[in-house]
Amino acid sequence: MNTQEVPFQELQELIKTLLGPNGCSWDKEQTPLTLCDYLVEEAHELADAIRHGTHADICEEMGDVFFLLFFLGHLYEERGNFTLNQAVSASVTKMMRRHPHVFSDTAFASREEQLQTWEKIKRAEHSAEDGTPASVFASLPKGLPPLIKAYRVHSKAARAGFTWDTDQDVEQQVEAEWLELLDTFASDDKDAQERELGDALFTLVELGRRKGLKANAALDGATQRFVTRFQFMEDKARNAGKDFTALSMEEKNDLWEEAKKETA
Repeated sequence: MNTQEVPFQELQELIKTLLGPNGCSWDKEQTPLTLCDYLVEEAHELADAIRHGTHADICEEMGDVFFLLFFLGHLYEERGNFTLNQAVSASVTKMMRRHPHVFSDTAFASREEQLQTWEKIKRAEHSAEDGTPASVFASLPKGLPPLIKAYRVHSKAARAGFTWDTDQDVEQQVEAEWLELLDTFASDDKDAQERELGDALFTLVELGRRKGLKANAALDGATQRFVTRFQFMEDKARNAGKDFTALSMEEKNDLWEEAKKETA
């Protein structure tokens, strides 16, 4: 087997061997449901590699995602539900249907009109058997991480024509939500504080979306910068023969300022 480039056919043969009579007992116990968490985990690892890793990291994690997709495909094919070829063919057909401006003579006057048509086509695909249109949010996965879900909800609502008129309106709403959050901190009502914190975050996600920024990626970057700088401070303290946790706040702040200058 070529270890540098494994064709899909060889990957399929590998999975058949793992699930065969002399295969792996753990693999043979797996079902589509038990593989769900692994698929989510591998997808997150791939996203993390794309954001922070090397091309080698991305290549490896992409391979892991392919393995699980082919594993799932094999399990469904064994049960007579559908084949991988059918899944891929259905995806090709769907993407061609959702891109009428590419695969037919449809023309859009603007990017916004194109995106609105995309949503209309998706809603039609999810409509009921009696023709009742599906909800704007019918195709929204329930298990999306909250920040990603908030972004998608705002995006779909905007394409349905329900959003603030201008970016300035959103900025003012962010300020209003912040003040409402501060007001709740004057009380002991934790439920109200959680609601207002959620409203503030939800509105901030929309402001970012309108500016072309994704809150999930932005927060991930901020978190990674904090971790990198914190580790820099720990290393500096350790190299000086000191325990970071025992330093005064003034010393920690000095190290933090140094970390900000020395790290991206």
